[in-house]
Amino acid sequence: MILNLTLQCKMAELIAIVGESGSGKTTSIRNLDPETTFIISTTGKRPGIKGAKKKYPDFKVNKETKEISGNFYTTSNIDQIAKMMSLINTKLTNIKVLIIDDFQYLQAFEAMARVDEKGYSKFTDMAKHAYEVLKSSMDLRDDLFVAVLTHSENTGDNLNPYLKIKTQGKMLDSVITLEGLFTYVLFTKVVRDEGTNEVQYKFLTNSNGTCTAKSPMGLFDDTLIDNDLNFVIDKIKEYNED
Repeated sequence: MILNLTLQCKMAELIAIVGESGSGKTTSIRNLDPETTFIISTTGKRPGIKGAKKKYPDFKVNKETKEISGNFYTTSNIDQIAKMMSLINTKLTNIKVLIIDDFQYLQAFEAMARVDEKGYSKFTDMAKHAYEVLKSSMDLRDDLFVAVLTHSENTGDNLNPYLKIKTQGKMLDSVITLEGLFTYVLFTKVVRDEGTNEVQYKFLTNSNGTCTAKSPMGLFDDTLIDNDLNFVIDKIKEYNED
């Protein structure tokens, strides 16, 4: 008798939000529910949205009662990030959206801290640490969305730009394509409305030949959408349930 065994692999949904400073990455969280959202910040900088400090107070644990409060945690330490992810995964099950802001600084801060070290091994370590954060994110519970906010870099030139997720050094790129770990890679794009002349902040949902943006076919009706992470998550839920 032959047994057909089907293994269903459940994992968190990973979304990359990629762009330069001031292009609308952190403001994209403005419509998320703070009651179900947690931010791990590598820099300690709160999102540029109204009432950010009230909506996202510092994470604290009462030493006596062990009661947990707050949904904003600052660290660029890989081990501390792993511990916080584990806590969110197992204890803070009310959290449905985890924001990691800004992923690029995980490598940048480590590079600066180890600038006097000689040899190639530090670059191997940085690549490994960056990968471990993303891999750990994939292994979180399947009702969790993990949005990784990070910078872009131009690997083309000024005339023929080609943007990708920014990495520190060549090691990570030589081993793995970061975009391959994400189902959804959205690039920020700042445009000016021709009628009102107002600046608008958008997400590019699929590559137009100038970047590594991607999303499943049919997920979004338009290539350019409003930079609203809550809208993106709602669309993913709808898409997955169809």
